[in-house]
Amino acid sequence: MSQSVENDEKPTAPSEEFIHLFTRHQRQLYLLILAQLGRLQEAEEALQETNVVILSKHHQFVPGTNFFAWAAQVAHYEVLKSRQRRQRDRLRFSDEFVDAVASEVESQVNDLDLRREALQDCLGKLREKDRELIRKRYQPGASGRDEAENLGRPANSLYQSIGRIRRSLYECIRRRMASESYT
Repeated sequence: MSQSVENDEKPTAPSEEFIHLFTRHQRQLYLLILAQLGRLQEAEEALQETNVVILSKHHQFVPGTNFFAWAAQVAHYEVLKSRQRRQRDRLRFSDEFVDAVASEVESQVNDLDLRREALQDCLGKLREKDRELIRKRYQPGASGRDEAENLGRPANSLYQSIGRIRRSLYECIRRRMASESYT
């Protein structure tokens, strides 16, 4: 009687880097899925299914490549499965439309990531005093009037300073985004 030889190797756990990328992109994946399905409950279910597949296939991800693009492919297949399950619905978008929406959402998510990185870089280039003013003004619950009072400045003066800093940040981000599009 011959016995099949089984591989005694235990599956490896996802790396710390993988888990970091996985958690970092959850909201983006959810928004991508929601844009394609249009219903909160279905999007949440599809995200859960996507997460199960992503975690089970973690060993297939190549470190250093675009995690979101890889995960978005997994999500795309899970969206297709979800759409097949509800094929009997009266109101249903064509697969071509869903693909076009997915492509647009994915490009916007990537653009938002680039803008967020540019903002961080540009904030780092501000004078410490200006960076601190922006941080205080935009922390949750803060108001311009309260901050002006704390600094002993007229509110109008503070608003002008914040406006100048925001214009500076806007120009810095615009330049960085323009240079990113050429690389």
